[in-house]
Amino acid sequence: MSKTATKTSETAEAIEFPAFDPSKATDQLRSFAEKGVEQSKEAYDKLKTGAEEAQKAIESTFETAKSVGSELSLKTIAALRANAEANFSHLEALVGVKSLSELVELQTAFLRKRVEMTVEQTKELQSLTTKAATDVSKPVKDAFEKAFKDLKVA
Repeated sequence: MSKTATKTSETAEAIEFPAFDPSKATDQLRSFAEKGVEQSKEAYDKLKTGAEEAQKAIESTFETAKSVGSELSLKTIAALRANAEANFSHLEALVGVKSLSELVELQTAFLRKRVEMTVEQTKELQSLTTKAATDVSKPVKDAFEKAFKDLKVA
């Protein structure tokens, strides 16, 4: 047994374990923590900036939707008023009809005017609606384009 004990003590003396230096570990841990804090701050700043831009885009979209909605409502009311006035005028004209041929002629002219008026009103409302959709979606579209551009850069 003494041979084995001697060999073991010789082997233990020949193998040196690296010494643990707590100051190096502390420095590495501190460096790691500082990098983590710095990365967290950068991520927070990016998130905050993105949220602020999204809020501005949404506010702008709602403001545009409000104004466009008002404009569309006013245009619709004007069209309804014009239609009501045309109908009352036609009704007054019908009351003064003296013959069947005059009734047919009056009715034909009225229907032709109504169709033309309806086509014109439809074109105006369609144009206004298209413009409204473009105007309302523009702030959000711009925000998404900027976000994707920023993502491509990063």
